[in-house]
Parts: sequence; structure tokens; C-alpha cells
Amino acid sequence: MPIGNVPPSVRPTRAGRTDGAAAGSATHRGGARSRRTRGLRSERLAPYVLVAPAVLIIVVMRLYPLLLGVNFSFTGDGERNGVAVGLDNYLQLFRDPLFRTALGNVGLLVLLLPVAVAIPGLLATFIYLRVPGHRVYRGVYFFPAVLSPVIVGAIFNLLLAFDGPLNAVLGSVGIGPVDWLGDPDVAMFMVVGVHVWATFGMALVVFLAGFATLDTALLDAARVDGAALPQVLWHVIIPGLSRTIQFVFVTTMIGMLTSMFGLLYVMTSGGPEGSTYLPEYYIWIQQGQLNRPALASAASTVLFVIMIVVGLLQIKLLRRTGRED
Repeated sequence: MPIGNVPPSVRPTRAGRTDGAAAGSATHRGGARSRRTRGLRSERLAPYVLVAPAVLIIVVMRLYPLLLGVNFSFTGDGERNGVAVGLDNYLQLFRDPLFRTALGNVGLLVLLLPVAVAIPGLLATFIYLRVPGHRVYRGVYFFPAVLSPVIVGAIFNLLLAFDGPLNAVLGSVGIGPVDWLGDPDVAMFMVVGVHVWATFGMALVVFLAGFATLDTALLDAARVDGAALPQVLWHVIIPGLSRTIQFVFVTTMIGMLTSMFGLLYVMTSGGPEGSTYLPEYYIWIQQGQLNRPALASAASTVLFVIMIVVGLLQIKLLRRTGRED
């Protein structure tokens, strides 16, 4: 039957169906829009959810004990245990010649830091450029990093002894023996040198990872232009690895300030004449031998502040150098 002959009572029913379909379509679009909104919200929240466990661990295991230690540094030791003493512990620290020597050695570490970073950087460059034997060097250079500091210290105690192999070699060429670990002017340099030898393998691995992100087209262009190795290093490799260099600088400095206890204990025990004291060794003496935990907490707080300040200054200096280049 033609539509025009359809009874009027039937037409509203068809119109109602059309309105229902339109309403269903609108509902479907609204549901899809809400699902997209929930999806976008989940994507935004996902990074925070993934990072939350690590942040919680850092807060509970690092920041909270740090705040407790800072608070404890303002209390007394011995008869004044638990009594607030203000800045007395900090004043006592800076009156102590051993602690001042430890701070002076921190300055020496800062001065030697560029050498400690340049050594693994240059070796990583040679490995990346595939000098003959680079595969062997990769394993040999990393080997000391897996040795215990106690073992490394014992080995070098034998090598650097007054009657040891190194002085025997020097004597064979007419040079008198040197008291490598007994001379206050030499001992600290020896301990730092051994530490660099024992730990630069990790920095080497970081540099090699950084080389994987370097734009090889720049190296090829430098070779085509006839650039020498020093020019390639200064104008291509160093700018290209600026972030890696910043990371290695900071982590190497932190390692020097917090990971040399084993070597100091085995090689010199802080001697001779306290010349090889570092803040971490001073902290151990105050806490472990003299039972002065509040003073040790004050020294730990000072060490933490030193690491923060030195790290920020290094990053700022390296960034400025990178912009000037």
C-alpha cells in the first residue's frame, strides 16, 4: 500500500521509532566519548602509578631516615643523649682537625674528578672507534669493577709496600724507594688512584651506552673534512655526549665521597697522620669506635650537603660549557 494511504494511527508509531533510533545513536556517541575520556585519564595516570612504588621506597628508605638523621644531629651524645644542643655538634665538627682534613681531601677529590672522568671517556672513545683489540679491552677494563674493595686494597698494599714490586722496579732504574702509603703527601693520591682504577669500568659502560645515541653522520662528516682525533673529540663527541658526561661527573663524585671506605680501611686506616681521612671514614670512626652517633649524624648531614652543592655546581658548569660550545 502506498505510504500516502497508511492510516494516520500508524504514522506516529514510525515517527516514534525514528526518534528512538536517534536517541540511541546519541547515547552511543555519549558512551564512546566517555570511554575515550576514561582512556585518556588512564593514560595520564599510568606514569604516576608506575612510578609510585619507587617514590614510596625512596621516601620510606631514604628521605625519612635522612630527616631523622638531620634531627638527631641537633641532639647530644653521652650524658646529653637525646637533649637538644642546637649547633654544638656542627661547631665541634669544624673545630676538629681530622674533620677539616677530611674536608680538604674532598676538595682534592673535586680537583681530581676531571681526570677520573676523562680516563673512562677516552678509553670508551677508543673502543667505539674500534682500535685493534677493542673487544678484549672492553672486558679487561671492566674486570676491576667486579672485585671487592677489600681485595683491591690488599693487592695494592702488596704492590705499593716499601719493599714491594713497584719500588723494586724503581730501584732497578736508579730511583730510590718511595713510601707510597706512609708519606702524608703521597698516600691520598695513591688511594684515589686505586679507587679510579677499581671503579672506572662502570663509567666506561655508561660512556659506551652514550656512544650508542651519538649521530654517526656527524662523525662521518668530520672524517670527510679531514678532522683530527682531538678535533673530533672536542667538536663532535663531547657535545654529543654532554648529558652522559654530566651523569658520569655526578655519579663519579658521589662514588668518591661515599664508596672509598673499604679502600681507606684496608690501605691506610685513615693514616698516615690522618692525611687520608674522608667524611665517610670520619663518620665511621665517630659512630663505630667512639660511640658518638649524634656527632656522626652531623658529619653525615654535612656530607649530604656537600654532595648536593658539588653536584649542582658540576651540572651548572657543564651546561654552561655546552652552551658556549
